[in-house]
Amino acid sequence: QVQLVESGGGLVQAGGSLRLSCAASVTSSQFAAMGWYRQAPGKQRELAATITTGGITNYADSVKGRFTISRDNAKNTVYLQMNSLKSEDTAVYYCFARNWSLRNYWGQGTQVTVSS
Repeated sequence: QVQLVESGGGLVQAGGSLRLSCAASVTSSQFAAMGWYRQAPGKQRELAATITTGGITNYADSVKGRFTISRDNAKNTVYLQMNSLKSEDTAVYYCFARNWSLRNYWGQGTQVTVSS
């Protein structure tokens, strides 16, 4: 059974940095893409960043230039480096993985709170 376990969330001041990690319970080569979505209070879940097995990245406009997604296939882990954090980045961040059959898997979520 596929499990995605996130870590690295927390409370940070505006302008600070955090790095999220998501470890998969199976080899990440089973996933065509991995990434992060986020959901702020009262809002819909939205894409933050994704990365394919081949390393192609995609970012939401709101995080471009501030967030960097990376993937370590040897460790079955995807990372999200978040710099220059803003209060509007406050959300629950969910790890996401899509296998080659287009089935989606989700982590349990990790809270990121940015204080202004």
